[in-house]
Amino acid sequence: MRIKECETFILKTPLGSQQFYSSQCAFPERSSLIVRIETEDGVVGWGEGGQYGPPEPVASCINDLFASQLVGKDPRNVVRIWEELYALVRDFGHQGPYIEAISAIDIALWDITGHVYGQPVHQLLGGRFRDAVTAYATGGYYRPEDMRPDGAMVERLANEVRAFGEDGFTIAKIKIGLLDALWDLERVRAAGEALGENGTLLVDANHAYNTATALRLAREFEQLDIGWFEEPVVPEDRRGYTLLRNSVSIPIAGGECEHTRYGFRDLLAEGCVDIAQPDICVAGGLSEFVRILALATAYGVRVIPHVWGSGVAIAAALQALAVVPLIPHSAHPVPLQNEPVVEFDRSPNPLRDELVEQPFQLVDGQLPIPTGPGLGITVRRSVLEKYRHR
Repeated sequence: MRIKECETFILKTPLGSQQFYSSQCAFPERSSLIVRIETEDGVVGWGEGGQYGPPEPVASCINDLFASQLVGKDPRNVVRIWEELYALVRDFGHQGPYIEAISAIDIALWDITGHVYGQPVHQLLGGRFRDAVTAYATGGYYRPEDMRPDGAMVERLANEVRAFGEDGFTIAKIKIGLLDALWDLERVRAAGEALGENGTLLVDANHAYNTATALRLAREFEQLDIGWFEEPVVPEDRRGYTLLRNSVSIPIAGGECEHTRYGFRDLLAEGCVDIAQPDICVAGGLSEFVRILALATAYGVRVIPHVWGSGVAIAAALQALAVVPLIPHSAHPVPLQNEPVVEFDRSPNPLRDELVEQPFQLVDGQLPIPTGPGLGITVRRSVLEKYRHR
């Protein structure tokens, strides 16, 4: 079996009036990079990258360098291909678009391998611990009208979080960090009340704060029983992460900006996080996720992937989460405590909702893990062409 071709698809869809903000930037569109790899036998695998920043550089890494390296190789040699591609670019591309490109290729190769053997990816990775994963809603983004904060902004956020509970979510994550810290605290209080005493609220600053501000807010959040404080400081500030983790009882989460086992090795060794959040489409694909997971379990750190992108990204995350053990082990799994959960972004995203034939829908607050061969999904070519940006 040999690889015949590797094709990339840059997908973009403007959001128009549904534009939203995190602490770092506006999101006027949803975009991603989808890769399609086909063998000489006609077996096809799908992968995804290009979610962090514009997808064009990631497409260039594949089209101008990696694609020619893949043709003629056996796609089932997934780990070997990963190492060969990484060795090719490690001098100049051990982070950023080159690793995103390798991530997309790696996911597609696992998808092919699963189809060849008639098994879901999680079975090839050692077998699943669970049939479904408790989902948490990511939302509470800022809207353009929130640039002038007032009570109406807080009420809009509360209504959105309340709707998450009505949709079956017991865990929800909101964004903070765009406005001043006092407004952030008001948002967290209102969201927590809207979710109710039986829900768990998570907060994500997208590295908006310096260490002093993050610590001041974290001590306030301790009184509100927040489930975790995500990316409180910039990813380069590992000392700040360690100080926060050692100073407060709230779990500190981070790692979506890290790449490969090498970045997570340092994050874990320096005691930065309670929860590691590799993005499978960014940090090195499914092959590297398994290595990161092994490192994290050695440090007793929970692994809950960051998920952002199309239905391909969600499928890859679910396959990965299937093989995550309880950290730490217990006879009684508890979501967030030792049982992993899956991020289910609720902001507008046609790439997530339309691209695959098998829609991802909550069942009793959980997302079922696909059991079909490979990633367990079928990409709709008509939707691929609908959002393709040429």
